[in-house]
Amino acid sequence: MQPSIFDDEGLAVDASFATAQRTPLDRHSWVEHVPGWLTGSAELFDHLLALPGWEQRERWMPQGKVAEPRLTIDVADLDAAPHPVLRTVADALTTHYGVTYDGLWMNLYRDHRDSTGWHGDAASCRRPECTVPVLSLGGARRFLVRPVDGGASTTFSPVSGDLVVMGGRCQSDWRHAVPKQAQPSGPRISVNFRASSQARPD
Repeated sequence: MQPSIFDDEGLAVDASFATAQRTPLDRHSWVEHVPGWLTGSAELFDHLLALPGWEQRERWMPQGKVAEPRLTIDVADLDAAPHPVLRTVADALTTHYGVTYDGLWMNLYRDHRDSTGWHGDAASCRRPECTVPVLSLGGARRFLVRPVDGGASTTFSPVSGDLVVMGGRCQSDWRHAVPKQAQPSGPRISVNFRASSQARPD
């Protein structure tokens, strides 16, 4: 039996990270994919999908201000997380990676037409090296990582309950994206955990 951490509703995370598969991107950066890390993920997905606070943000692009093709909820204080298992998840991540996760934000990709372009998580990572965990819920979507100056990308294909963790210099030297796709897919939620310590420069 693998050690697990449970909440009151039966959701569980694998505290041993037994299925973790780490992919080195270069000498300083890595991505870790942990398949099946959260069991019972459909329950959490349904709960988060029904939240009333999803909003569509805007960002400045060369052509002007445009609406992001996804919805977002920001939770600055982990104590205000919209489901208690998210605090359990953050505790497990804190223990395993040695980083205190005290907030999160969530992105909702409503279908295969929603996406996010190449970017780094600059707001939550203002240090040369950071560890940024992303929990996938719902539909499967490709998660791509490529060097900041362009070039070939590395593809990960997390499904519901999988964890993807970007570490080392991944936010400064690499960029990641969730591209649109031709094949229809159901909604997906990414739960991104932030550490206020990493959001402050060294």
